[in-house]
Amino acid sequence: MERKIRVLVVDDSAVVRNMMTDILSAQPDIEVTGAAADPYFAIDKMRGNWPDVITLDVEMPRMDGLTFLRKIMKSRPTPVVICSSLTEKGAETTLEALSAGAVAIFTKPKLGVKDFLQSSAPELVDAVRAAARSRVKTINVQNTQHKPLLPERSAMIKTTETVVAIGTSTGGTLALEKILTTLPVTAPGIVIVQHMPEKFTAAFAKRLDSICAIEVREAVDGDRVRPGLALVAPGGKHMTLTRSGAFYYVAVKSGPAVNRHCPSVDVLFRSAAHCAGKNAVGIILTGMGDDGARGLQEMLESGAETFGQDEASCVVYGMPKEAVKRGAVQHVIGLGDVAGVIMRYV
Repeated sequence: MERKIRVLVVDDSAVVRNMMTDILSAQPDIEVTGAAADPYFAIDKMRGNWPDVITLDVEMPRMDGLTFLRKIMKSRPTPVVICSSLTEKGAETTLEALSAGAVAIFTKPKLGVKDFLQSSAPELVDAVRAAARSRVKTINVQNTQHKPLLPERSAMIKTTETVVAIGTSTGGTLALEKILTTLPVTAPGIVIVQHMPEKFTAAFAKRLDSICAIEVREAVDGDRVRPGLALVAPGGKHMTLTRSGAFYYVAVKSGPAVNRHCPSVDVLFRSAAHCAGKNAVGIILTGMGDDGARGLQEMLESGAETFGQDEASCVVYGMPKEAVKRGAVQHVIGLGDVAGVIMRYV
């Protein structure tokens, strides 16, 4: 029998602590080792009984969650699920937390928290399980074992513009940051699905845009896909690729979750297979679950070239693993190779 996932709940709300403890303790593979009202109490509980996963509120008295997270990552890197309010301010802080090493997000409202937690229990459990499977020490590009792939002259000859479609989930925010900050303005057009709640994607795209040479923004229905631009699917909406004449555009629409996600990687990849075919490139990165595996297979069957991130450089080797199992991945590459691969299609 496998050892249970040991979880420490850190939140200044007694209601939240009790609800989360009850939800997690009800799972046969999870054990809540303690609950703390702030980081100082958490430190006391962690001595001699270090958890496998920490669920961490952002706004707390005495020490905020972001400061505590940075201390943890500096002294003893541990998978952390950030529990953040679904607000624009909360989104910006949460993105800082992801950049500092948190591996997953669980959002909660300011009001009606008890009812929300009861209805969102599966998402909380999934976030904790994903965190438990993550590798918080392997998020650095320098840790990959691959040498960068050099551009091939023949690969740069294309009759029409190439569209690069990227799908990712847990661990993807840092992976995308490492990829996109490396790309020059001559990079081909990129469309991205990163599993992330509503409001968070806009802040995420804005942050990337401020540190990248290319333009990065949250997609709007009708945006043209063009070189030097990366479009991020909005949280809570699906994004598909469309074509009009020689140009590619995105359609952003509301719709039911696919593979429990909205936006869904499968939705984007399938649209790329349909309207771009051999002029598309599919890349599936770190993440839990199997979203994107079927869509990537359809891209491959339509003539697109497909890539999957290797296990060694993934925070969670779930989505790429499922795509490899389906035979949808032509090339397995390290995170440090992705930017070089993209630039082969200029």
